[in-house]
Amino acid sequence: MAKKKALPLAEIVSIVLMVAGIGLIFWGYQISGSFSSKLTLKLTGAHTDKVMQLYIGGAASFVAGLVLYFKK
Repeated sequence: MAKKKALPLAEIVSIVLMVAGIGLIFWGYQISGSFSSKLTLKLTGAHTDKVMQLYIGGAASFVAGLVLYFKK
């Protein structure tokens, strides 16, 4: 029986970063639908700081995971 090749640590970390990034973006999207966030958007024309932090953090995490995954 052939042994399965273990994933290198860099691949595991990159996959975790990508999944975490998608999770943060989704969480930010969920929060942006809340009443207080909608009210802030109507009054100021911008999302709340928490929503923007989640979007930016999620995007940065996802991109870092992609770069690490495809880095040779």
